[in-house]
Amino acid sequence: MQNLLHNLNPEQLAAVTLPAQSALILAGAGSGKTRVLTTRIAWLIQTGQIGPSGIMAVTFTNKAAKEMLTRLSAMLPMSTRGMWIGTFHGLCNRLLRTHYRDAALPQTFQILDSQDQLSMIKRLLKANNIDDEKYPAKDLMYFINNAKDQGLRSGEVETYDPITRKFAELYGLYDDQCQKEGVVDFAELLLRCYELLLRNQPLREHYQTRFQHILVDEFQDTNNLQYAWLKLMSGHGTGRPSALFAVGDDDQSIYAFRGANVGNMQAFERDFRVENLIKLEQNYRSHGHILDAANLLISNNAKRLGKNLRTDAGQGEQVRVYEASTDLEEAQWIIDEVKNLINDGTKRDEIAVLYRSNAQSRVIEHALFAAGIPYHVYGGLRYFQRAEVKNAIAYLQLMDNPHNDSAFLRVVNFPARGIGARSIEQLQDAARMYGVSLYAAVPYMTGRAGGLLGGFVKIIESTRFETQQLSLPELVRVTLDASGMLQHYANEKEGQDRIENLEQLVGAATQFVQEEGFGLSAPAHLGPQALAQAGTPVVNADGIEVMDADAPLATVMSPLSAFLSHASLEAGDAQAQAGQDALQMMTVHSAKGLEFDAVFITGLEEGLFPHESSARENDGLDEERRLMYVAITRAKKRLYMTFTQSRMLHGQTRYNIKSRFFEELPEESLKWITPRVQSHWFANKKTAWDDASFREGGTDNALAKQMKTKSLAAAGGPGWRIGESVMHGKFGEGVIVNIEGSGTNARAQINFGKSGMKMLDLSIAKLERVGR
Repeated sequence: MQNLLHNLNPEQLAAVTLPAQSALILAGAGSGKTRVLTTRIAWLIQTGQIGPSGIMAVTFTNKAAKEMLTRLSAMLPMSTRGMWIGTFHGLCNRLLRTHYRDAALPQTFQILDSQDQLSMIKRLLKANNIDDEKYPAKDLMYFINNAKDQGLRSGEVETYDPITRKFAELYGLYDDQCQKEGVVDFAELLLRCYELLLRNQPLREHYQTRFQHILVDEFQDTNNLQYAWLKLMSGHGTGRPSALFAVGDDDQSIYAFRGANVGNMQAFERDFRVENLIKLEQNYRSHGHILDAANLLISNNAKRLGKNLRTDAGQGEQVRVYEASTDLEEAQWIIDEVKNLINDGTKRDEIAVLYRSNAQSRVIEHALFAAGIPYHVYGGLRYFQRAEVKNAIAYLQLMDNPHNDSAFLRVVNFPARGIGARSIEQLQDAARMYGVSLYAAVPYMTGRAGGLLGGFVKIIESTRFETQQLSLPELVRVTLDASGMLQHYANEKEGQDRIENLEQLVGAATQFVQEEGFGLSAPAHLGPQALAQAGTPVVNADGIEVMDADAPLATVMSPLSAFLSHASLEAGDAQAQAGQDALQMMTVHSAKGLEFDAVFITGLEEGLFPHESSARENDGLDEERRLMYVAITRAKKRLYMTFTQSRMLHGQTRYNIKSRFFEELPEESLKWITPRVQSHWFANKKTAWDDASFREGGTDNALAKQMKTKSLAAAGGPGWRIGESVMHGKFGEGVIVNIEGSGTNARAQINFGKSGMKMLDLSIAKLERVGR
């Protein structure tokens, strides 16, 4: 027994040895919650309070469940195979398999994953002649799953307009079809199990009697139905409830967009009359400066149960803060620091780069690729491997070569144009018969299929014609719009990330042509023949024009062809396969539950982190702050924070001010690598009238006055510049993002971060320069 408990600190020991009552364990980041959960189970069994069959432990991931079972196997001299330890969905599946007749399911019912579910919904829409543009399949899937997560069937969903009324009707048809086919989706597993227990009293009482101890991990991530299921399973309200041992951290509740309700923790404390609230505040992961930053930041959230992390590991190094001029400079600085870390002995897989938005990863991935540093995108795909980006690349490939059959097949019916599998089969037959590409075979098609395929070809041909003289970034932008992809994703509930990734492709094209020496204005379609005619022929020793492998890209390939080759190389690079020592890249959401020796939190700018959408949501800023708290507490030894004065995002340059979160961090824990208040580069540029030759009395005095007048007019006032940092008495610090007019009519559009975007008259606004 002593061996089981001897490594626990006082708070952990108190939690593990609690009496058989419901308890809430507030487990801070890195405080050893998995140890507490597994040791609690082992202690209950070893002391004879309950047998293995009387315990249920619920986790959110299969990985967590497996780790718990592995640790228990090492602690207890018995098999853990039969124990009810698993995810919500896994345990509900187990219960439904056991009582399939009572649940009105066939014994061999199958589970639909998200892709299977979407396919089934599409078939349903088609079978019922439903306009899938007016009622998109993905929107219907979101509607159904959200309703089930709330514990609602089709007749119980609140409808408020024709769309939701139709969705509710289709939800009922979908349920009927699932029942007919003997299948269930993931959300149905939990709802069907809940309904079974609710209506079947003998079964409910059996499990309430059996499971005297129920332990729940990551309780802050539970949604409304999961909490209701736990209450039902534990016998809440029966007078003889089981002991519900809930472990969680309200400061790490970051999945509201998935339906998680952080309020469940306070509701649990109230509903179960919790007398035992234990806070695990001893952190075994991070050094002091990192924890001080996390503690002070999260203290700004009002609705929290409250705790303060501490460590015995010492203060360690300060948090390094770097202010870059651009996102390219930010990426390069990260690369330099990563190289220093590796040279100092840090393993690559102990270094993580975190970002708020997936679209931020492209510039950093490019820098890592160029530097030859292996990396792995955790919980996601590399930029050029993402489905929406691959679709855009396919359209660009058709711009470059319309006879690329693979690209043709990928997007001929994306976005959906009504071109089905049968039409594609007929087209492939025609292409084989005439020995031509699919694109060239379209004129041989007749009827409705011929009309639809001809419409697609028309999109490609008209876009190719329209972009003949456009630069590569402009071609990409026009193609994204003409393809219909932006509109397609705009109509999806969760399509914003995909739109951001697509728009970031414009930035990738801009960076590419600059780096490869094409020039921003070079026509994207200008190929080697045209370049040769322009005076840059590529010939061999015999005077024959050839493609020279050693020649710069700008002399042997069109910008478009070169860019597509570059995308393929980056997408296909295999230097960071699983199991290799590779730097880890991920969104902050994906980082939860992980830890690294060194962590970079990038893009700490107003509108990006915290995200601009947080201002439109209830408690949105609190959720963003919890997300920042999670990011900070991933770091064990070194933590870096970066932000930029300007960033190319969604194909446009945006001028930024640093995140408000910096104001909520302890000054003594921060080490500013660059000046904390740094004016933008153009504010420090030497202007024409600063030169000695332009001073009063100088030989070129008249010219000086003339140039000064022109410059002031262009700048819209006394030397103001786009991107310059300013201070306003009412709105605080901001960045000039645009200037309109000149002289006394000049106005500036200024991003004031917390105060939002303002348009001010420069002749009357009392602005002060920051950093001069």
